[in-house]
Amino acid sequence: MHPSCLSRLALSLALLASLFIAQATEAQEAKALSLGTAPELFVDHAFIDSMKDASLKLWDPRLAENVLTFDKPWEMHYCGYVTVIQDGDLYRMYYRGLPKALADGSDAESTCYAESKDGIHWTKPNLGIYEFNGSKDNNIILKDHAPFSHNFAPFLDSRPGVPANERFKAIAGTHKLGLYTFVSPDGIHWSEPSEKAIITDGAFDSQNVAFWSESEQQYVCYFRIWSESDDGFGKFVGHRSIGRSTSPDFVNWSPTIKMTYGKTLPEHLYTNQTIPYYRNPALYIALAARFMPGRRAISEKEFAALGGIATYSKDCSDTVFMSSRGGTSYDRTFMEGFVRPGLGLNNWSSRTNYPARGVVQTSDEAMSFYVQRDYGQTSHHLQRMELRIDGFASAHAPYSGGTLRTKVLTLQGNELVLNYATSAAGSVWVELQSPDGTPIPGFTRADCDEMLGDFIERAVIWKGNSDLSTLKGKPLRIVFTLKDADVFSMLSR
Repeated sequence: MHPSCLSRLALSLALLASLFIAQATEAQEAKALSLGTAPELFVDHAFIDSMKDASLKLWDPRLAENVLTFDKPWEMHYCGYVTVIQDGDLYRMYYRGLPKALADGSDAESTCYAESKDGIHWTKPNLGIYEFNGSKDNNIILKDHAPFSHNFAPFLDSRPGVPANERFKAIAGTHKLGLYTFVSPDGIHWSEPSEKAIITDGAFDSQNVAFWSESEQQYVCYFRIWSESDDGFGKFVGHRSIGRSTSPDFVNWSPTIKMTYGKTLPEHLYTNQTIPYYRNPALYIALAARFMPGRRAISEKEFAALGGIATYSKDCSDTVFMSSRGGTSYDRTFMEGFVRPGLGLNNWSSRTNYPARGVVQTSDEAMSFYVQRDYGQTSHHLQRMELRIDGFASAHAPYSGGTLRTKVLTLQGNELVLNYATSAAGSVWVELQSPDGTPIPGFTRADCDEMLGDFIERAVIWKGNSDLSTLKGKPLRIVFTLKDADVFSMLSR
């Protein structure tokens, strides 16, 4: 072949190669995940491509103090379906008051209110709104509205432009009626229920929760259904499960869709408590009550000695952890109990260990959620549970070491920041790679300054420098090398 032809062929091949590389780069950028200032938690495999000798670890919450005793005559043994909301500097709590057994959906139920300045110390204000036994000296915010106090579930509406008099919304209802809505300007004084139900194709015999989804740009509602009922929702057949409906305006709602749970065995999920995680609203956290009907750990005689009645001695339950990133599926990476009943007999009765709706920050390093204890007993109360911030789960490796490789992502900031903890002998190293796995010069593991200690936020440093501005917006992978260490979350700022 003539040299000029060879030259033209080589030029053509080079142009084709550069075009292929450009197209491949564009494709990688198009499919790359975005890592920004909202922390991405290692609660699922959303950002994980592969792990070797490492795994995802569910953490045990620390048992903190009892924050509220249900000891008022309008509260007592059968209080339930607790909601906790952080409203600026004020923490608000809502729950069902019910002193009588087996009086669900009756006027024996009321909706009660408590508040706190720190999420730890709670008071029950005398609101003077409703009368109980001839006195308005109580903390009741809804009464004589059966059956709505059975499962009245408020939320703080974060939708931009929401009218001031609708800043708080709530849903409540039963299978016979459907779910109705309430609104409030202050979270204490509530409107009458809506003229008609917003959602009717569900069982609703539980706490049903709703919120404005920033990531999906719509209202979402998660509520009780039954897995194998004839019509999909009404008759109580199969397992207690979760349905979802969505709305652009909190008035018009989509048909109910059953949530899925991956390739896991079906379990009775009594409440779901699905919420947007307060540090990353695109990630939904669900602390669900797992109900084990007929699984007895305490005899009727033993339960009677604790002040309970036989009906509530024949089952047991605990709290499990689930997550979702929108849509109609939950991730159940962790099937283990998140909050166990624990030592003694008190929390092995039916319908105890149910979590409240809400995860709130209670210090610079810790967040809290709340669990009902001693249900159906004279000692019925609410206990605070504590975790480090982002600390539901972690990417973990033992002393012998392990690695985690992320999917292709782009950094939206100039630093990579980790929430991590090591032992005194442990370490975290970080390497940045191109999408094909080639280490990026200057950001290899050998270049990385060893990370040890325990930090909620600490930037990764390579050769004394954390600046990643030259890589901002470019597709790459992150490879963690861990030794006796845990990484709870990562972000880019």
